[in-house]
Amino acid sequence: MADPLLFNPRTYDPAHFDPETRRLLRATVDWFEDRGKRKLIEDYRSRAWLAEFLAFSAKEGLFATFLTPASAADGQQDGQQDKRWDTARIAALNEIFGFYGLDYWYAWQVTILGLGPVWQSGNAAARTRAADLLSQGEVFAFGLSEKAHGADIYSTDMLLEPDGDGGFRATGSKYYIGNGNAAGLVSVFGRRTDVEGPDGYVFFAADSRHPAYHLVKNVVDSSKYVSEFRLDDYPVGPDDVLHTGRAAFDAALNTVNVGKFNLCTASIGICEHAMYEAVTHAHNRILYGRPVTAFPHVRRELTDAYVRLVGMKLFSDRAVDYFRSAGPDDRRYLLFNPMTKMKVTTEGEKVIDLMWDVIAAKGFEKDTYFAQAASEIRGLPKLEGTVHVNLALILKFMRNHLLDPAEYAPVPTRLDAADDDFLFRQGPARGLGSVRFHDWRTAYDAYAHVPNVGRFREQADALCAFVTTAAPGEEQSRDLDLLLAIGQLFALVVHGQLILEQAGLTGLEEDVLDELFAVLVRDFSGYAVELHGKDSATAEQQRWALGAVRRPVVDEARSARVWDRVEALSGAYEMAP
Repeated sequence: MADPLLFNPRTYDPAHFDPETRRLLRATVDWFEDRGKRKLIEDYRSRAWLAEFLAFSAKEGLFATFLTPASAADGQQDGQQDKRWDTARIAALNEIFGFYGLDYWYAWQVTILGLGPVWQSGNAAARTRAADLLSQGEVFAFGLSEKAHGADIYSTDMLLEPDGDGGFRATGSKYYIGNGNAAGLVSVFGRRTDVEGPDGYVFFAADSRHPAYHLVKNVVDSSKYVSEFRLDDYPVGPDDVLHTGRAAFDAALNTVNVGKFNLCTASIGICEHAMYEAVTHAHNRILYGRPVTAFPHVRRELTDAYVRLVGMKLFSDRAVDYFRSAGPDDRRYLLFNPMTKMKVTTEGEKVIDLMWDVIAAKGFEKDTYFAQAASEIRGLPKLEGTVHVNLALILKFMRNHLLDPAEYAPVPTRLDAADDDFLFRQGPARGLGSVRFHDWRTAYDAYAHVPNVGRFREQADALCAFVTTAAPGEEQSRDLDLLLAIGQLFALVVHGQLILEQAGLTGLEEDVLDELFAVLVRDFSGYAVELHGKDSATAEQQRWALGAVRRPVVDEARSARVWDRVEALSGAYEMAP
């Protein structure tokens, strides 16, 4: 029997979506299954460009349907009524792509990033051009990073010189730009040579097929085409200009806000496929006359991996609802977004590592999905800002979230066929310290009777006391190493909150929830000990840290029941050869 908490292609039926979304998601799964495991692995290892996959996507109108906002679909004929920017179904497709191979997800992800500045733009001609290109099956690219500066947009060397006729000539290089080899439209960030400061920023649309666009190379050894390209005297007309001045800067940051959310569900898909392989292998391997899964340490590692993965899914699914319900007066998504990028993806690394410790050498074998999963899972925490960058961002919300809740109407599960248009009118990318949140304690109170939720709540309350009585002073606040340790503690509280909210909405079995929070109690204790050992931690902070350490509530019968769920994954799915 399939586990209802995990994606399984054999039983997948996204009946909670509208008919066209359901058809496209199932068609995507069927395309990969028909292609087969051997071919997927061969393409991955030979670094083949994704031409056949993109041809399938174009034929089905997959990217066009999922990535054209309803407002940009006006005037188009084919499937117009099904086109919208719907974060719930985008998340579902991320998971499928991750499940079969991150290369496919990457082409889709950088298309999303490339579209961000366009859909935020008031340039009607550019929007129409993008919608038409999507309908033709084209991919897109996001030309922000540079070799010398990374994503430091204050220092861009892509220069636009006025041409005297209301346009520009662009010259400069971009680096680490996905789809730069094939994009019908590349959203490129640069600055004018005749205007100083932020007013000189420009986002413009370029075509990778233009003679003044020079593809230099693929900077990675992969099917992902992560390009370096150069523009030499590239003509930029008024219809190509997407944003100017401060709006160009905001478009860059807001695009990343939209795009980095996709990393969490891709990570989930990778872990799910790897888990089927790992549990099946371990359960069927006999060692010293017993199945590997008979050993207590193996059961613990696989159970921890399973409940961590369930937590990743619960958090990410609930975060979708806050994205879809966001507006000028509700910007809570600005916390939950870096959480999905930082916390969920690093949880994915832990899930893979736990399983790899069990299957050992099997995880290197060339005919397994696991071998590529173990490699690709490392990339997701490092894309769209490092873990450290996103953890520092999360810290900006800590005091308001923990200590100063506001009243909000409850956010429902959002699976309705609606266009998430606010994501393209987020406004200025500032004011994070003023964002308010609903009371995090409500979710914990609803599950106070679950032993390890109660135990973790003690630690969360202790963190509130820390912020009130032992928070870093002015000098300590410059010690990012110390602050990041505190950020990990705060992230766990937020992680647990949305897990509990989603558990309540979905009726998650309390055995699974209790086992998951036993893991979170251990995690909190580990980060508290790490804080205790920081060079600049004060004596008061050290005492607090050791006082926050807790032992999870042990229940052997509960753990055995959860193990039964894990053991049942053996043989539950194997990709067709």
